[in-house]
Amino acid sequence: MPFKFLKARISQYLLPVEVVGIAIAALIVGGCQGNLLTQPEIIPGDINSNSVEEYPAYSGNGRYLAFASDRRGHRDIFLYDLTEQRLVSLPNLNRRDSAQDQPSLSTNGRYIAYISTERGRTDVFVYDRQRQSSELLTANIKGSTAQPTITGDGSRVAFQTSQLGQWKIVIINRQVPEDS
Repeated sequence: MPFKFLKARISQYLLPVEVVGIAIAALIVGGCQGNLLTQPEIIPGDINSNSVEEYPAYSGNGRYLAFASDRRGHRDIFLYDLTEQRLVSLPNLNRRDSAQDQPSLSTNGRYIAYISTERGRTDVFVYDRQRQSSELLTANIKGSTAQPTITGDGSRVAFQTSQLGQWKIVIINRQVPEDS
């Protein structure tokens, strides 16, 4: 008996084939605000490789795109200048003996917050492109870290940590150099 009731309720919502066909044709021709069949943009230059590329992050001004990739045989962070359509050099950021991952960019792309396994565990660092050096933020954190995000001016970094046995959010205030 419940099946008959369900069948009766479903049948009242069925539409004639002609109505469904017209609706599908309208979506194909007109689209949902014109975005139904939009092709993704393939960015020229060295942004894509035959390796895994993950964790894309835009700078606040939209000029830079940071991402992590295995293209050199180990996990590194890359920075792509969307205006000049080229990869930007990041001296002293990537290391062969560790993985760098999960980048986050400040507004102008000067600062990159990221995860590194440099100390044999996951830590959060901030790389300063102008000074070409990284600052360790999690020296006193006991536990794993993940998903760093940096404020537009680079003065604060938030991330997840499992320090207390379950994942929590931590915010670290940092000194931003006066020459920024």
